[in-house]
Amino acid sequence: MAEEKEQIQAGAYGDDNIITLEGVEHIRRRPGMYIGRLGNGDNQGDGIYVLLKEIVDNSIDEFSMGFGKNIIINVDDKNVSVRDFGRGIPLNSVVKAMSVLNTGGKYDDASFKKSIGLNGVGSKAVNALSSYFYVESYRDGMSSYAEFQRGKLVSEGKRETKEKNGTFIKFTPDDIMFVDYHYNMEYVETLVKNYSYLKKGLSLNLNGTTYKSENGLLDLVNNSLSETPRYEPIHLVGEDIEIVMTHGDSHGENIVSFVNGQHTRDGGTHLAAIREAVSKTLKEFYKTVSKKDFAPEDIREGIIGAISIQIQEPNFEGQTKTKLGSNYLWEKEVTNPDGSRDVDKGPTIRSFVNEFVKVNLENYLHIHKEVIPVLQSKIQESESERKEIAGIQKKTRERNKRTNVYNKKLRDCRYHFNEKMPKGKEEEAEKTSIFITEGDSASGTITKARNSEVQAVFSLRGKPINCFKESRKKVAENEELNLLISALGVEDDIENLRYNNIVVATDADDDGMHIRMLVVTFFLKYYPDLIRRGHVHILQTPLFRVKDKKGGKKDKEINYCYSIEEKEKAVAKFKNNCEITRFKGLGEISDHEFSEFIGDNIRLDEVKLSDEESIIELMEFYMGDNTIDRQEFIKTNLRTEEELDGVDF
Repeated sequence: MAEEKEQIQAGAYGDDNIITLEGVEHIRRRPGMYIGRLGNGDNQGDGIYVLLKEIVDNSIDEFSMGFGKNIIINVDDKNVSVRDFGRGIPLNSVVKAMSVLNTGGKYDDASFKKSIGLNGVGSKAVNALSSYFYVESYRDGMSSYAEFQRGKLVSEGKRETKEKNGTFIKFTPDDIMFVDYHYNMEYVETLVKNYSYLKKGLSLNLNGTTYKSENGLLDLVNNSLSETPRYEPIHLVGEDIEIVMTHGDSHGENIVSFVNGQHTRDGGTHLAAIREAVSKTLKEFYKTVSKKDFAPEDIREGIIGAISIQIQEPNFEGQTKTKLGSNYLWEKEVTNPDGSRDVDKGPTIRSFVNEFVKVNLENYLHIHKEVIPVLQSKIQESESERKEIAGIQKKTRERNKRTNVYNKKLRDCRYHFNEKMPKGKEEEAEKTSIFITEGDSASGTITKARNSEVQAVFSLRGKPINCFKESRKKVAENEELNLLISALGVEDDIENLRYNNIVVATDADDDGMHIRMLVVTFFLKYYPDLIRRGHVHILQTPLFRVKDKKGGKKDKEINYCYSIEEKEKAVAKFKNNCEITRFKGLGEISDHEFSEFIGDNIRLDEVKLSDEESIIELMEFYMGDNTIDRQEFIKTNLRTEEELDGVDF
């Protein structure tokens, strides 16, 4: 691309510069446009899971249209196969459906009213990004099959069959695109479980284990509860909408959201709608029945639930579909009498959810009167705590303002996550990051090495308090954590988060690891949704620099190694003729070197929290009293300094 650009700028722009990409070649050249990130499978948003999901989505769509109650999925470390028992692809269209862009049955609303998959793109993207792709469609005793390699047709044919109607697809993600990839079965199992909760009556068999739900989202919430709820979950079901809600004693909000069966991890318009609808409905309800006027944030504190809606032609932000951008239940083009074209819009998602919640939640409370005092008690507890903590935090912030300490703690960036980006800078929102580090040396290094447009630095002074062991009042009085909350912009609502990536950057020693655990504990206890939505990360920095002793002063090859295994490979490559430096602190790495580690080559470990995990149990194990179990865990996983430095005994 750079060579082509230079030719055009130089005036060498002729017929030879006009390129037509055949078949699915465009997908291979620009995979990010279709599946988002590539990755190697370590992150649940990596492309190999998008490939799996696109194929399963097609089978789910068949079930949603009333065809096929079973889906068989097999996944090993590298290969995937999916067999459904739907209608099967029309036999003369199998090759076209898998390899010709903008071809598919989902353009016909009569066949697929509320589909998940990418219209005319999903299966083609899987085909294009697979080293091997096989499809066979079974229809009424005949089958049509096709075999592809990296999107190019290798063989095709038709034959008689005794197989039941449906479609079989097998593929192997291309290791040229997905380097050193593997499927994490925990992510795959979560995906399949969610499908079963969202599609009552559908049986999904993953590697021999069957997942099936009879109660939909109610099963999801009940199976995911890691604490005893204040009251039995409320289950509301309507046409194109299903909602479950209860309250627990944890902080924050935990509402899982779905659109057309797609787990929208980053929420969107439907999540905003239910947050507003529940707050508004309960606020008005308690005004009437008990003359209490509760604030929305107190109503939502500790809420646990799920929402699923069905809409036509959903608009997702990004090809990985983790955030809903649609404002309307449906939008369609219509022709006016004068021949002009217009867009006919249905009700807004906000009004649809609000109306459904108002009617059905109020009816539920009038029927189940025992819930009314329990819920009111929970809201009042949240209100009392919020007011007490708000007063303490206000005094702490005013003191910080007077001492001008805030400006010393935060080196901000130019752009922020939840603001309208300047034209041409829209993609920068995803790159916005705040590095949380400790000490002047480390924060100074990162500040000099960072991209000041999208990367901010927050400097901690010493170790934060252990939020698990301390009271909420003590945490509210803590200057460091108050300043961190202000820097993140989440004092009132996590939807106001100023940075997409919260990156904990500490030294790779005992103190650094302890600080890391204390910061993560703070997020786990008070802002768990930031973790659930994938915002919190740990920065990986190299442990070793291995420099080849050969060559001149300027052209010596350098390898930065993040593990003992990487160091040993580098040493072997240089045939032991090398110089090894062990980095024990961020301040030991030069500004020039550090820019390599927080730029395009940044390595981040996402802090993960599954719906099934108990936050209290996690914090008790890692940050509670020292127990035999924790001692054994440390002994098993600890690497000594001698091991890291490669010293033999």
